[in-house]
Amino acid sequence: MPFTIIPRHDWPRNEIFTYYLTQVPCQYSMTVSMDITGLMLRKRKLYPSMLYALATVINRHEEFRMAFSEDGTLGFYDRLHPCYTVFHRETETFSTLWTEYHADYETFLQAFRNDCEQFKDVKRFEAKPQTPVNSFPVSMIPWESFEGFHLYLPRAGKYFFPIVTMGKYVEREGRILLPLALQVHHAVCDGFHACRLTREVRELIADL
Repeated sequence: MPFTIIPRHDWPRNEIFTYYLTQVPCQYSMTVSMDITGLMLRKRKLYPSMLYALATVINRHEEFRMAFSEDGTLGFYDRLHPCYTVFHRETETFSTLWTEYHADYETFLQAFRNDCEQFKDVKRFEAKPQTPVNSFPVSMIPWESFEGFHLYLPRAGKYFFPIVTMGKYVEREGRILLPLALQVHHAVCDGFHACRLTREVRELIADL
């Protein structure tokens, strides 16, 4: 898990980073509709396909992989892995799993299937142990669609990885739309970066 240190003394974003980290601490969220019509017509598995698309795009861009190291140094990981929730109907609770990211779609799908099968009966919060520090959280709320979603994170002032929440997909005018909420820290991610992420995810799932 290589970690590249950012030389803040000549980092073009340092002034913006410092402002939104210390003077006006700011996280924000945006909710968009993802057109998953093609995925559904091609009978792709929705959850792992979205995990793959999100991880692929996040791993393209440094701003989504930034973090402080244990000694407080700012940098970015070379790769993030998706950490996601699975629901247990019998107990109405959930657990978290994580799957190592693979750039090859089919390889990632197989790794996802293996993890789900291996840990399906584990009801602990962290079903698959040793969640890596270089993982980003994704959750799914398949019982309701929404047009806005926001997480209240009072102790996450230095948490920079994107947080993604998806809802129930709906059909409108012949298209199948999935609500996707993205929560980010303004210190590392502006509207430009957030919109680039959602645009590139749309483009990717159109080709899966």
